Amino acid sequence: MTALKTDLLDGILTLTIDRPPANAFSLGLIDELQSAFKQAARDSQTRVIVLTGAGKVFGAGQDIAEMKGGGENISYRQHLLKTYNPLIMQMRQIEKPVLGAINGPCAGASLGIALACDLRFAADSARFVVGFSGIGLVPDSGVSLLLPALIGLGRASEFTFSNQPIGAEKALAWGMVNRVIPFDNLMVETLQFAAQLASGPLGAFGLSKRLFNRAMLPNLEEMLDYEAHLQEIAGKSLEHKEGVAAFLEKRTPKF
Repeated sequence: MTALKTDLLDGILTLTIDRPPANAFSLGLIDELQSAFKQAARDSQTRVIVLTGAGKVFGAGQDIAEMKGGGENISYRQHLLKTYNPLIMQMRQIEKPVLGAINGPCAGASLGIALACDLRFAADSARFVVGFSGIGLVPDSGVSLLLPALIGLGRASEFTFSNQPIGAEKALAWGMVNRVIPFDNLMVETLQFAAQLASGPLGAFGLSKRLFNRAMLPNLEEMLDYEAHLQEIAGKSLEHKEGVAAFLEKRTPKF
């Protein structure tokens, strides 16, 4: 059963993550997203991509239960090299605008996916949580580079270490999102803006995106690889073991 809904209308490809209850990423969902971006890059009918979540949650990040189902010896580095790292690179390298319609809570790897979009329109109910430190891990999925690039190193450090949520209005004031929109109007306004872009000079948009990548994110691929290296270390720590146990048992971890 697919966890990604796709809809192409008037040049706008809407990708809706639909994996209840929290739209957490499974291996299958990541494969579907990689395939969707690969096809979108080749498809001349697709001029703009809108990425959102079903219901009232954008995404809870990686499905921890699925990861742990692979056993204790799973390599987080190999996992990232096959999943989020290529997906983030796809999103940044596709020469078409990618708009994130952040319809609700967004944490962990889902935050990385949101930050990799060119623009983010957030529902007023959205909130952002770095998430990784809660289970004894380090930021991955590009968060280590994209978050401080958008909100500054001090703020990124505070919210990584504290694991506290960032509300939509604060995210707007800090430049993490471009607009805050009432939940009921989020998709209408996002698709209206996407329609403006779809009728624009797609070639110039793509070249502009290349410029922004070169100017602001020239070391993105290197940083994704380094995230995977450090996540391998963190993933074998006692802190991570305790963090996951506490998460699954719905208690406060004892680090």
